[in-house]
Amino acid sequence: MYAIIETGGKQIRVEEGQAIFVEKLNVEAGETVEFDKVVVVSDKTTKVGAPYVKGAKVVAEVEKQGKGKKIVIFKYKAKKGSTRRKQGHRQPYTKLIVKSIEA
Repeated sequence: MYAIIETGGKQIRVEEGQAIFVEKLNVEAGETVEFDKVVVVSDKTTKVGAPYVKGAKVVAEVEKQGKGKKIVIFKYKAKKGSTRRKQGHRQPYTKLIVKSIEA
């Protein structure tokens, strides 16, 4: 059984017991989170929402909050002496463990 949920402006395919990384949510580690924006639920039959499946939800437990690996943003303009700029970024995330999918 799997479902496609919408969170943080993205759609993510989830299954029970799976660990997923989503955009940072304002919850503490150990708490549970319910996602009611379920786009698709597939078991023996597939239910597709318009835009969301009614009565469906995904329950997940927060494992930890963290930051991703650092990426380097380097801006450079050719033949201009002082237009080099180096900047780093670490995207915050929330790691979740999917507990159940209820359709």
